[in-house]
Amino acid sequence: MSTVDLHTLTGAYALHALSDEERGEFERHAADCEVCAQEALELSETAARLGLAVRGSSPSALKSRVMRRITTVRQDSPRAVPLTRPPGGGMRARRLSRWALAACVAGVAAFGGATVWQYDRAQDAHEQARQSERRSDAIASVLAAPDARTAGAELPDGARGTVVVSKSRDEAVFIASGMAAPPSGKVYQLWFDDGGTMRSAGLMDPRRTAEAVLLEGAVDQASGMGITVEPAGGSAEPTSDPVALMTFPA
Repeated sequence: MSTVDLHTLTGAYALHALSDEERGEFERHAADCEVCAQEALELSETAARLGLAVRGSSPSALKSRVMRRITTVRQDSPRAVPLTRPPGGGMRARRLSRWALAACVAGVAAFGGATVWQYDRAQDAHEQARQSERRSDAIASVLAAPDARTAGAELPDGARGTVVVSKSRDEAVFIASGMAAPPSGKVYQLWFDDGGTMRSAGLMDPRRTAEAVLLEGAVDQASGMGITVEPAGGSAEPTSDPVALMTFPA
């Protein structure tokens, strides 16, 4: 990908619309391009603010209309293919039939194994997509809540953090941009600050430098949040000094 192409990816990067390969290539470029790094940071913050706007709901009759249209689409009928009798008479035909049957059985067995594997992969991908959709919906619900309140802070190494809290939903979302990658085998872990006692609120994706995360668990009486670097998989309690501490908006 050319440098000119990379300059055009700031918006897609801010919206997490790049593949892993493209994201890595852009981040390497942005490390040496101050203009792209600043533009991606500003677009990420703008995207977070846009999330605070009221989102629209699909019409209630949309599903029934789609399901009704499906019944009007006719499926193509299967085509009948005439069978031809092989030359050479009955015995030869029977031998060929046995070979053909054996080949078909072997082919079906191999195809069946591949089909099961492909089905499992498709099911896994479908479940991951559903989980991702549920997380996105939950994040959007917090950002669009009428009582959503936002607070931002500068993080180490020029990163930027924004936390959005909804008391009515008792939930919070943390939005980060420009985060440095954690050390190998480590991960950023988020924590609720319950009057000085840190309560785990989930992990960030170590492969991403910009991310919106729904904090796991209820906000409850937490006054803020913290970020620490922990072993892969997270820790029951912080094992390192906080990378950052943020106070929740009043």
